[in-house]
Amino acid sequence: MADGEEPAKKRQRIEEQPEKMAVDVSSSGDWDGRWSHVQKFLERSGPFTHPDFEPSEETLQFLLETCKILVIGAGGLGCELLKNLALSGFRNVHVVDMDTIDVSNLNRQFLFRPKDVGRPKAEVAADFINSRVPGCHVVPHFKKIQDFDESFYRQFHIIVCGLDSIIARRWMNGMLLSLLIYEDGVLDPSSIIPLIDGGTEGFKGNLRVILPGMTACIDCTLELYPPQVNFPMCTIASMPRLPEHCIEYVRILQWPKEKPFGDGIVLDGDNPEHIQWVYQKSLERAAEFNITGVNYRLTQGVVKRIIPAVASTNAVIAGMSSPGCTHCSSLFLCPC
Repeated sequence: MADGEEPAKKRQRIEEQPEKMAVDVSSSGDWDGRWSHVQKFLERSGPFTHPDFEPSEETLQFLLETCKILVIGAGGLGCELLKNLALSGFRNVHVVDMDTIDVSNLNRQFLFRPKDVGRPKAEVAADFINSRVPGCHVVPHFKKIQDFDESFYRQFHIIVCGLDSIIARRWMNGMLLSLLIYEDGVLDPSSIIPLIDGGTEGFKGNLRVILPGMTACIDCTLELYPPQVNFPMCTIASMPRLPEHCIEYVRILQWPKEKPFGDGIVLDGDNPEHIQWVYQKSLERAAEFNITGVNYRLTQGVVKRIIPAVASTNAVIAGMSSPGCTHCSSLFLCPC
């Protein structure tokens, strides 16, 4: 009899669980105590706060009702950023990403599922956050950052970058510098849009807050970024020693020469047929020089210039970004 009653008790417990977990949600999507964790560091000072920080109850209302934030990139770092910002009270968020979801993204970009493969990252990430975080409104843009003009970027209070390209960072840096307004040689503080730039590579990561016109910008500190790995052409063509040399040989020399998919067809790192062709030719090249280690995943990584990523590193850097956004938002309430 006991064995027969156990499943019934379990079903009853599962049915009662949603009632216990239910909360009284207002029309704005809030409930008592929802933002208590945010209020603790917005409405009181502490031993590690900046000397210029002034605790205020107005900051939280600014986050919830006014602050408009742009996230650039919806990849490994971008997914973490969107989640953190939504749970920290930022309700008006836009996200820009030109990429689509690949199977290799699913191990760390947790806003995506297998059914989403092939869909735009920005759209899927926005749908996920909007459906899971009450009151948050994320607007997706499946475009390049270069597709927008000054009027688009001028509308935001803060811009957060989760990019994997120095070229894109420099472009964004130049755009924000172009938005600055000077009156009689004096910078107008209201024209400054803070840029929070984060990046990860394996177990390494960095984050910094840039105030255009006031602090050192990205172009001022290019030496801080690791140089991109490039292999000498003489080594690739004549004396390959690494599996990457074989893949680069096929990518740079064989593809343009043999034109396997017709004239004018550019090698597409997101096309499985293209990657498979490069992979097979790389295996042949590796066998010729007795080189081991060529596989499909490495081939795709070399062709697409994929940077090694670790989920925990993304989480740490994104976790540092959210307080940075909160502090930057408090600057807009400063009377000066």
